[in-house]
Amino acid sequence: MLDIAGKRKWFFIISGIIILIGIVSLLTFGLTPGIDFSSGSILTLSFEQGDVDESQLRQELATLGYGNAIVQTTGEGNFLIRTTELTAESKTQLKEDLAARFGPIDEKGFESVDPVIARQTAQTAAIAVAIAAVGILLYITWAFRRMPSPFRYGTCAVIALLHDVLIVLGIYSIIGGIMTWEINLMFITGVLAVIGYSVNNTVVVFDRIRENLIKGISPRFKTVVNSSLVETLSRSLNTSLTTLFVVLALLIFVGVSIQNFAVVLLIGIIAGTFSSICIAPLLLVAWEQRGHGTAKARA
Repeated sequence: MLDIAGKRKWFFIISGIIILIGIVSLLTFGLTPGIDFSSGSILTLSFEQGDVDESQLRQELATLGYGNAIVQTTGEGNFLIRTTELTAESKTQLKEDLAARFGPIDEKGFESVDPVIARQTAQTAAIAVAIAAVGILLYITWAFRRMPSPFRYGTCAVIALLHDVLIVLGIYSIIGGIMTWEINLMFITGVLAVIGYSVNNTVVVFDRIRENLIKGISPRFKTVVNSSLVETLSRSLNTSLTTLFVVLALLIFVGVSIQNFAVVLLIGIIAGTFSSICIAPLLLVAWEQRGHGTAKARA
């Protein structure tokens, strides 16, 4: 049988190194806020020439000096352009330049993102992550209330969650620093999705630990945890692989419109799979071994 629990120090070291590299990257490159978190403008246009696509429009915007603009298509076939804040004059000039390249255009909508609203959006996103962490801690503590020290299960799940978020932020800052990517609301959506995915995998492992404790397969908590990990290993890996295939398909075929979301999910699924196997349950073992090294579920 694989001795996953016995190698927990190595797993902790690997995670520590990755997180340290990520923190250095965050301090060096940081995360560049997009329009959703800074002031900017959103312009919705419709082109009479029906063969205009996102790549052509994005390339023309870069030529006109709007290289950081985000281009998305709407369900009605319009183009939604997010860029730095546009004055009335600069908006008119942009429309004229685009009309000269692609033919007649029709403005369907225009709005500016106020800096105050942008700050509120960033604060709301941070509050959402914090509330999610507290909610997960309370729920898992309640769900495992019949286990010895149920608060440990909730705490270890939240630590694993923070582990995944730190890895996502760190690796994304490296990619963003190299490729000048910005973060937006799709990035936050991806982080929240990673939190949910990570917790789901962790709860599956914790459930198996609970079942094996009730069965009394061993008086040693480390042995129970290791057996539970081996039993759920193939399930965790297979689930993650199938999910990764879907995310890769989104990244390849959908493209820039959900780029942040897909990349965050890609990193987060890998980190979440690792943490649900090699971090959260092994933290339980390390915590338990500071006590008596045995555990028994209450009936």
